[in-house]
Amino acid sequence: MYSFLLLIILIATSICKGQHEKKCDVFPKDQYIEVGSNASIECQSCGHGKIFWTLNNQRVDESLSNTISSSRTSLTLRNFTHPSATLQCHSVDTDLVLGGTTIKTYSKPSKISCTWHYENQIKGMGVPEMLTCSWEHQMNSPLKINYTVLCANAYMKKNCSSNVKTCTFPEMADKMVDNISVTVRAKTAAWEVSSDPQIFNRYHILKIATPKLKVTATSNHLSVAWNRSALVTKCEVKCKAANERTPEWVLNKTLKPEDSRNVTITQVESCAYYNILVRCALDQAPWSDWSQEKILTKLKESDVKLHLWRKVAEPGKNGVRKVYLMWTEIPSTCQGTFTYTIKVNHTDTLCGNTTCDIDVNQDAYRLNLTVFHNEVLLAEESVYVPAIGESLPQVTDMKASSLDGVVLVRWKAPLEPVSGYMIDWTHNGNQYYWKQSKYTNITLFDLLHKKPYNITVTPLFDDKTGQGTQALQICSRFGDPGKFIKIDIYAKDKSATVSWKLESEECSGVVVNYTVFYRATEGPLLNVTVDHTEPKIILTDLNPETEYSVYVEAIALTGTTISSETSFNTKKFDPTLITALGVCGSIIILVVLSLGLCCAIQWKKFKEKPVPNPSLSSLALWTPPSHQKGTSSFRPFSNPSESFCERIFMEDTEITSTPKLATGCNPRLNPASDQREEHAQPAITPAAEIQDERPNESVETQCDTPESTALLSSDKSLNPYRCQSSVETQPPRTSKQSKHLLPEKPQEKTATVYVTLDMFEHGQGR
Repeated sequence: MYSFLLLIILIATSICKGQHEKKCDVFPKDQYIEVGSNASIECQSCGHGKIFWTLNNQRVDESLSNTISSSRTSLTLRNFTHPSATLQCHSVDTDLVLGGTTIKTYSKPSKISCTWHYENQIKGMGVPEMLTCSWEHQMNSPLKINYTVLCANAYMKKNCSSNVKTCTFPEMADKMVDNISVTVRAKTAAWEVSSDPQIFNRYHILKIATPKLKVTATSNHLSVAWNRSALVTKCEVKCKAANERTPEWVLNKTLKPEDSRNVTITQVESCAYYNILVRCALDQAPWSDWSQEKILTKLKESDVKLHLWRKVAEPGKNGVRKVYLMWTEIPSTCQGTFTYTIKVNHTDTLCGNTTCDIDVNQDAYRLNLTVFHNEVLLAEESVYVPAIGESLPQVTDMKASSLDGVVLVRWKAPLEPVSGYMIDWTHNGNQYYWKQSKYTNITLFDLLHKKPYNITVTPLFDDKTGQGTQALQICSRFGDPGKFIKIDIYAKDKSATVSWKLESEECSGVVVNYTVFYRATEGPLLNVTVDHTEPKIILTDLNPETEYSVYVEAIALTGTTISSETSFNTKKFDPTLITALGVCGSIIILVVLSLGLCCAIQWKKFKEKPVPNPSLSSLALWTPPSHQKGTSSFRPFSNPSESFCERIFMEDTEITSTPKLATGCNPRLNPASDQREEHAQPAITPAAEIQDERPNESVETQCDTPESTALLSSDKSLNPYRCQSSVETQPPRTSKQSKHLLPEKPQEKTATVYVTLDMFEHGQGR
């Protein structure tokens, strides 16, 4: 029984021991420690043998590790300063991570500072009412931090709570009777820490109220005064022009205790606004806030520089010249009334504030400008206007150049000694700027951007002025080449001609070259450079029936201009080939139409060939060939498609109505036809010609002669000519004409038969 119980106890112990050995980890977990303190960590190895430690994946020195038992090892990290670190325990045999933890540090609040001040610094009087303290705290903790400030001295203890690194104690006017001690405590859900106590002398933290200024402007200076406590030991005074063009301080000075009540500022301009700033403090105490005052200075007579100048126009038709006078403007901020008068030959002309126009003749003049301030003479100056044709010295070799908006002008002095030079310039001829110099060069600033300027230099003498010399027009700055106003594209199947037009603007940069960028819809961007003298290019190696986009970039030394992107499509075929085919086709069509028209005209003429009207003609016989005087212009009617026997011969021989005449033409019906003698084809002779040869022969009218209708009896639809006028004649015979197939018969009167062309067309001649 006891043995059985002992066995159960041993088994349970082994199971518990095994379970305990299997629980491997590092303790404690996720701890916070103060920066610079020590951290102790223990590793439960659970039977894995010897272990080692890593901190942020770096192996820790084994000397810092201490073995407690076969399964327990501790590690002590001294003076730990990492904001956050990961510590892991590893098995030496298997290199397995047995457990790990994170260690985060926190620090004490430090650099505590306090200020004893007024609630309203401008209106503050008496003893300050507020105490504000601030501090620094380097902490990366995600936990919310609550701060508590403890303020105490021999007469009071006060607390102030805040979630930020500053806190203000109210109602401290009667509490600050001695030095104070300040402590700041920081607390989270995981840790709590307090700063070291900080002792403050109340006069070292006293911030006095903002000084109250009294600024007085006179004609020559500014006088600044302010209130001051007996405890104040230092003050600072600053003075600056209230415009952005003058960033420098006119005065920036720390005054000594004996001078800390007022100051005089003399380096100021007339009729200009200035900002005056003053602040004061006790010894070792913080500075008060800046007091600020804006004041307008008065006009100084010594600052009035009129710099009178003139521009003389060419004389008009009546010899009158217009003189444009100009002078430096007295600032409009100056208070009072100003009057400007120009005197010419004892004649006064009232003018505006800066310019005046005067008409003079061809003589020389001295024009006087007088300025009155509140009806009191303020300044006076004169300028000389030379006579027409007066020989005056002038400068030579005048040159102007520009760079980044600055124009440099150089010239050579005349041979006569000069007292100075007057340089005037304008960009529009209406508004002039001028400046006087003693040197043979000048640099012009603050010019308008991309504007052409006309610059004139005139030498000055003691009592006269020389003749002005104008430089070539120059731009203050050259800009982009201009703007594209037109891009034309003529596309073929594999090429495209791109041309463009660039419109130059005022002071545009000179184009060096053009770059044409183009690409297909899904292709790479290609480019080609063109010389500035050729504003066009032919793009080659393009794909037919493809959309392309193109844009042009004009490049100058002073900038570039890019045109808008334009799209075009290449053709499927070469347009020149289509045009050539069209031209050739048109020519062929014109040729065919011309030939057809000619044939139609000829056919119409042939169809409309006149046939003699038998009723209007005289009957005559064809003359034999022996009686023809020449080649006749008439030929017998014939049809090439007809046989020899189908032709109709008109002879002067005797023709009868025997049936053998009709059948004798068929070689099959008339076997003796091959023995027939050849008949000569008679010639046709006009009736008029025959009548001329035989004027004395009688004419007989034949009507319904049987012999005349014998050959036409085969077609009853054809009506033979009924009545004809015939001429009885006995032409001479030839040997060929006397040969006939038929037996000879006694001679009878000759019969003449007329036929028309339509008879052959309808087969009526057979």
